[in-house]
Amino acid sequence: MLQPPSAASFRALTVAERQASLQKTLRHWQPGQDVWVFGYGSLIWRPDFTFRERRQALLYGYHRALCLWSRVNRGTPERPGLVFALDTGGSCRGVAYKIAADNVPDTMQALWHREMPSGSYLPKWLKCRTSEGPITALTFIMNRNTNAYVTGMPPEQLVRVINGAHGRNGPCREYVVETAVALKKYGIKDQQLQNVIQYLEQSDAQTDRLG
Repeated sequence: MLQPPSAASFRALTVAERQASLQKTLRHWQPGQDVWVFGYGSLIWRPDFTFRERRQALLYGYHRALCLWSRVNRGTPERPGLVFALDTGGSCRGVAYKIAADNVPDTMQALWHREMPSGSYLPKWLKCRTSEGPITALTFIMNRNTNAYVTGMPPEQLVRVINGAHGRNGPCREYVVETAVALKKYGIKDQQLQNVIQYLEQSDAQTDRLG
């Protein structure tokens, strides 16, 4: 079994650290410029911001994976959940949103509060392909140099973690299932996520039989 990091090892970013990260990411942004954001997890089904355009997008070099211990949004330091991050290798289909220039400052503030409670994500500007042409989008990838990174979790433990964790944004299971539903809606196939859903359904069936 893979042991989650201890609660004592968790440190949230301070407001000043989040602001510094945001300012660094937007250092080349000029007022009047729209901004694209690439969503691959909950941003697909709950963006929580106003956008002027939405497109399916393909990102090369990274793949969607439940590889991030969540100790705020979908878990706690004492009982972390799992959320998606973009890990190195492969490709990922998701949804890109164009944020109007006038909305960029406020939207980015809210997005940093949501996505950057810790330093587990690395905000990067990456090229994505869309049917209307290439775009450069803000993307949150996995910071492997943190103890929040996890890979190779056995299915039995994966199910226990997903079913047992709950954070400020709700249950971990809701997050995983809603992401799978959203991908299906967009016609995006993700075999690894489908395997996770199958593990959850098999566990449910076993619990029903025993109950």
